[in-house]
Amino acid sequence: MSRSYGQYCGLARALDVVGDRWNLLIVRQLLIAPARYRELHDGLPGMATNLLADRLRDLEAAGVVERRLAEEGNAVVYALTPWGAGLREPIEGLVRWSTPLMVSGPGGDRFQAGWLVVALRALLTGKPGTRRSSTVGIEVDGQLFQLRATRSGIEVSPRDGRDLDAVVRADAAIVLGLAAGALALDDARALVEIEGDEAVVRAVFAARDPQLTGR
Repeated sequence: MSRSYGQYCGLARALDVVGDRWNLLIVRQLLIAPARYRELHDGLPGMATNLLADRLRDLEAAGVVERRLAEEGNAVVYALTPWGAGLREPIEGLVRWSTPLMVSGPGGDRFQAGWLVVALRALLTGKPGTRRSSTVGIEVDGQLFQLRATRSGIEVSPRDGRDLDAVVRADAAIVLGLAAGALALDDARALVEIEGDEAVVRAVFAARDPQLTGR
């Protein structure tokens, strides 16, 4: 772990723990789901394996990450502790803050569709729910995950096998634009493939559709 800032300030002390390069991206991966070491490394392209081991050791020592047995089999997975899971709120805040930085698309940057699980939850959390419960699959680069819309709000998670009312296929930048309210579905309709009940898809994105919110 890097040297302490030596400041009696909540932000400084938080950065003492998670401010090192890669630490918050490790947390991002574990917000998606607990992961084995290899799975975790695969979700962090560009990170050296020895550096990941060092960062995990530091995060374990700080009480942010823990090792536990996987639900199936005897494999060891890394997971966030309850205290570590409290980083979801500030990470989601940073995702929302980053919206102007994302409108240009990925360019030459690496991208993994699984990262959208955290990003879409950040962009859609706290928005009005839908009148009826529905589940919409989002497929980006051949990877499918899901949005679960209920009266209480919208949840985003890896695919869990439940029936889907509709599937949306589009590039990552389009999906993020819809979730952030930077794009209206009607304006992007030619770039979005919808299989199933289109009305359900419109209901999920309606709260963020600038034409429907007046923003």
